Amino acid sequence: MDSASGRSDNSIKEAIPATASALLSAASQQGGGGGSESFPSPAPPSRYESQKRRDWNTFLQYLTNHKPPLTLARCSGAHVIEFLKYLDQFGKTKVHITDCPYFGHVNPPAPCACPLKQAWGSLDALIGRLRAAYEENGGRPESNPFGARAVRIYLREVREGQAKARGIPYEKKKRKRPTVTTTAVGVNVSRTSTQPVDGGGGRGGIGGGDDSVGAKTGANVGSATAVAAATTNSV
Repeated sequence: MDSASGRSDNSIKEAIPATASALLSAASQQGGGGGSESFPSPAPPSRYESQKRRDWNTFLQYLTNHKPPLTLARCSGAHVIEFLKYLDQFGKTKVHITDCPYFGHVNPPAPCACPLKQAWGSLDALIGRLRAAYEENGGRPESNPFGARAVRIYLREVREGQAKARGIPYEKKKRKRPTVTTTAVGVNVSRTSTQPVDGGGGRGGIGGGDDSVGAKTGANVGSATAVAAATTNSV
């Protein structure tokens, strides 16, 4: 009797750890699944953000390799223009010189020895990204070298020069203003005069419709009769 109860107690003690470990395993699996759902992976950066980061790192590397080396705090609009001219060696746009026979031709019939440069559109977009990156990295807007007046003038000269050399005018896109359509509604008001045919009603004109007019007419007739009678008596 005692041996049987001892065996049952041992089996219960052995079953308790097994059950507890199974519960802990199930809880850990549920906790792991919930944790993965509550912390989703961050979305990858957009193409614009990736390009902006690469351009910013390229410019910082240019400042480091500059002779003498430059710091970002000492960078000015003149240094930005030097950086843009430095990038021309990696350009792929043919820009004809003035003495080239294909100067101003959109589609030259044969190759020429004119240099390859960065297209104006690429430089303009690059300056826009670097200008935003400068302020995102702690730079003040009023001291942003990429927004300097000298840089804007340089980009305008590049645009005009490439337009003449390549025969491709760069037209500034005009913003379309919202059109407001107004509808004029004309109301014609015409005065219609009605003349009654007979004077049987209350608003007749001839047969006594207007009492004041009839009274005035009767008074005038009576006055004329009285004047005629007085004249006859006097004669």
